[in-house]
Amino acid sequence: MLTDRLTDTLTLGVLAIALGVLAVRKHPAATPARAKKCLDAPPDRKASRSPAVTAARRLNGAAGLIATSTLLDSGIEHYRGSFHNKAMFTPLLASALTLAVSAHGSRDERPLAHAVRDPIYLVAALTGVVGTGFHIYNVTKRPGGFSWQNLFYGSPLGAPAAIALSGLLGYYSERVRGSDSDAPRVFRMPAGRALAGLTAVGFLATSAEAGLLHFRGAYHDPFMYLPVTVPPIAAVLLAEAAINHRREPSRLARWWLRLTAAIGFAGAGFHVWGVHRNMGGWRNWRQNLLNGPPIPAPPSFTGVALAGLAALGLLKEPHDD
Repeated sequence: MLTDRLTDTLTLGVLAIALGVLAVRKHPAATPARAKKCLDAPPDRKASRSPAVTAARRLNGAAGLIATSTLLDSGIEHYRGSFHNKAMFTPLLASALTLAVSAHGSRDERPLAHAVRDPIYLVAALTGVVGTGFHIYNVTKRPGGFSWQNLFYGSPLGAPAAIALSGLLGYYSERVRGSDSDAPRVFRMPAGRALAGLTAVGFLATSAEAGLLHFRGAYHDPFMYLPVTVPPIAAVLLAEAAINHRREPSRLARWWLRLTAAIGFAGAGFHVWGVHRNMGGWRNWRQNLLNGPPIPAPPSFTGVALAGLAALGLLKEPHDD
């Protein structure tokens, strides 16, 4: 049994590498020549202080934090499911690789896209999209289809989307970092606006997932309303900043994103307390950790908030229009 699992894991790894090679060939921004230049050239201190590189490093950090949250959360949930489907190893592999390259990118001061980080981020995004399809199928195949019962206790629809968001944020970071102009663009859009839009959608999706699970818990604690009220307001503030495109985004937006980031870490603390309140507390951690509130989940709000702060930093650039 263990040998079969190792074989399947290696197979998934080979598949990920193959997809990565295809991504490198498809995206010229991360060609081997540019990668060699990136790896050989010493850090340019002036370039490392540029707003684009600063924003890119923040995005790498945000992608890494979301990947960490997803890695731990998926690991617990899929372990509880006994990894009965070998594809359940895939998000762990994708999240671990995303975390590794994000840690590298957050320390990389070079203003060039990286040929290794780029394909891994794309594979992570693809993994999230495919995983969302698997989870939708898991819910719909149950008796009753899209019912509250199945949404509550079936595969969480928002979990794979977090992997996709982590990959997209990482991909955005490489586009911003590798831009040859003073006005970074992503998908032919100004990077600040594109990133603000993506982050706003990320807030809404993450908040919807938290709202569903907290609704299942009947909002028995008033603090359970925080992740379904504060992040949507942050999404509105980001959308407003992107649409109006002021040279200096409002202080309210910046401070609200910082509040949202703090709520993400505070939520992990509340979930630790929730595990403690279950029968046996942490002495019965083998059961309570699997069945209690997911401790790794709330910091994903922090990761999205960090991406929002990076978007505000790009929006204040006078050339991003």
